Order: sequence, then structure tokens, then C-alpha cells
Amino acid sequence: MGAILQSLGRTVAAGVVLVVILVLAAGSGTHYDHAWGAFVMRLLHVLSGVMWIGLLWYFNFVQIPSMPKIPDEQKPAISKVIAPTALFWFRWAALSTVVTGLLLAGMNGYLGALLTFARPFTAIAIGMWLGLIMAFNVWFIIWPNQKKALGIVAVEANAKAKAARIGMLASRINTMLSIPMLYCMVAQSHGGL
Repeated sequence: MGAILQSLGRTVAAGVVLVVILVLAAGSGTHYDHAWGAFVMRLLHVLSGVMWIGLLWYFNFVQIPSMPKIPDEQKPAISKVIAPTALFWFRWAALSTVVTGLLLAGMNGYLGALLTFARPFTAIAIGMWLGLIMAFNVWFIIWPNQKKALGIVAVEANAKAKAARIGMLASRINTMLSIPMLYCMVAQSHGGL
């Protein structure tokens, strides 16, 4: 067991193997049809979303508030190692969440609700728009500004400070939007809207 847990790749693979075992154990009544495919897509969507929103909340609840408490000589560990890696997973999880969400909406026949907000898909349509706005912020506001703030793209000190502030504010907007977005996603299938 120790060898599995020493490697993130092996740990994730073990999690997938456990899911396969669960599916096979319960598999006698499982029909691998459209509903099963939509279920798998929903699972991928939720996994991507957990990674995305988990990292968003890590940045806003842990990293940003902790930075002033970190001694200056230790800050490069965050800005040169941790933040770039976290931002890599953050932006790709955002894209994966959008792609799997759109595929899921297409599979379940409510992709058109994205444009019409037609009942009974109003909640999911609102949630999808909030998610799309948030993903836009990730790729076109947060990431370009964080590249400057972290020194991945060379800019002058005042431009670096401005970029850090813009990136932080866009991240805070996403944190704010994540709450109604998650509400809409849950409300759609559980009668909350």
C-alpha cells in the first residue's frame, strides 16, 4: 500500500481501479447504454469541477490570505513552484469542466437551454452561463495576469503589481460566482429553483 501512496499517479490509478471493482461488483444489473454514458460524463464533469473549484477556493481561502504572513525569502517557493503548478491544474480543470459539461448537456438534451433558459432547465442554464463566465475569467483574465505577477512573463514592477491585483480580483469574482453556480447545478436535479 505504501508504494501506491508514494506516487500521485499510482494513487489516482488505484482510485480508478477501485471504481472499476465497484462497477463490476454491481454490474449484473448495469446496462451500458446512453444513460450509462451520460452518467460517466457527469462523473468526469464533477471530477473536473471539484479540481477547478477546489483550486479556486485554495487560492482564495489559503494562498492569498497566507502570502502576507510568509517571510519574503520564502515567497519564491510559492511564486516559482507552487502557484505555477496549481495554476496549470486550475486552468485545465476549468476547460475540462466546460467541455464535459457541454458534452453532458448535449447528451441529456438540454444544450439548447443554454441559449433559451427554457423550463425545466432554467437552473442548469444559469449555472452553465456562470461556469462559462468563470472559465473565461480563468483563461483570459486570471492566467494572463498571473503570468505577469509570477514573473513567467517579464514586466516592470508596477505592471507586475497591477497584474497581481487584477488577477486576484478576477479570482475573487470567480469565488463569488462559484456559489450561485454550484447552487444552480445542484438545484436543477434537486428542486431548488
